[in-house]
Amino acid sequence: MKAPKQPRHGHLVSALAIVAGALGCAAAPAYAVLGGQPMTAPEGASSTTSTNSVAHAAVASGASSASASNYTVRSTVLASGTVVNEYLSTEGVVFGIAWHGPRVPDLSSLLGSYFPQYQQGLKAQRAARGGRGPVSVQGSGLVVDSGGHMGAFAGSAYLPQSLPAGVSASDIQ
Repeated sequence: MKAPKQPRHGHLVSALAIVAGALGCAAAPAYAVLGGQPMTAPEGASSTTSTNSVAHAAVASGASSASASNYTVRSTVLASGTVVNEYLSTEGVVFGIAWHGPRVPDLSSLLGSYFPQYQQGLKAQRAARGGRGPVSVQGSGLVVDSGGHMGAFAGSAYLPQSLPAGVSASDIQ
């Protein structure tokens, strides 16, 4: 009795599935997680880092004093051409992220545990205004603004409660 003949394409499909799975893992984007650590630059990306100081005046007990709030901006140019700016506190925690370029980065990776909150705000906005146009989700713990058109997208996300002293929402760009 002969063994049943396997279809010719069966082995090919299995091999392609394995290769596709391996490529998918290799090409998976690595983004900063809002409220977490900065991203590891994915393959084909380049990064630069700069430290910024923001001076502000503090008035306590009638006396005026100046103090500086330092934060770091880490810019990464992804292989797609999109630039992602990460805003890090002195502790190394990402308190804000901004992007601009031809593609919107993967927001589920970018926002991490804040993504469900973003989805809720987006759903409410779409129900009130319709399904198109810029996105503006503003909650007490998360602010996300995003918009643009094919080939030119920009946006930002930040945690209002985590902004260092002297840093405002307009600094996240």
